[in-house]
Amino acid sequence: MSQAVKEVIRTGRKFDQVLQGAREVFMADGFSGASVDDIAKAAGVSKATLYSYFPDKRLLFTEVARNECQRQADEALELTDLEATPREALMQAAVQITTIITSEFSQRVFRICVAEADRFPELGQEFYESGPMLGRARITEYLNCAIERGEFEIEDMELAADQFSELCKTDLFAKMVFGIQTKFSEAEIERIAAGAVDMFLARYGTEKSR
Repeated sequence: MSQAVKEVIRTGRKFDQVLQGAREVFMADGFSGASVDDIAKAAGVSKATLYSYFPDKRLLFTEVARNECQRQADEALELTDLEATPREALMQAAVQITTIITSEFSQRVFRICVAEADRFPELGQEFYESGPMLGRARITEYLNCAIERGEFEIEDMELAADQFSELCKTDLFAKMVFGIQTKFSEAEIERIAAGAVDMFLARYGTEKSR
């Protein structure tokens, strides 16, 4: 069979059904709790069809995880106005970061990555690169522009960018990880975001940015 034909098969309707069904089951039950029977049922295909695409559950899980990481990258932090005032730009970023972190999607993928870290060590790396690392790069891009305008004084850029992201997790992330609270209101998100911005500006902002 030619490579072209293989590509058509792997991007056909049933292939998409298999991925969607597997996504639903893996996101709900994790790798260990997901059965091939449940995945085939959720996908609306036979086990034979499922195995024709993925002869091993590990391969299917890896493909689903890769797609989820791509989704995370697509939803990663976007700073659309690099010329905004420091408080406006940071508030926009903080709300986005906090919203992404506390979304149902991020919570599920995070738990799967942690639970399957020993079995799939490469998964955590891919999750980090498609989410937190992209966020850091975009914050750094903004901060470099702001430094040139004299709005911030920062010696260790990577540390500062990571600190900002961590400030956006304050209180909410621990509640989320331990299952104390999994849904957060706009008011709760804005409260944490505003606190993160205030703290960051107090540490790194110049008189021009305050």
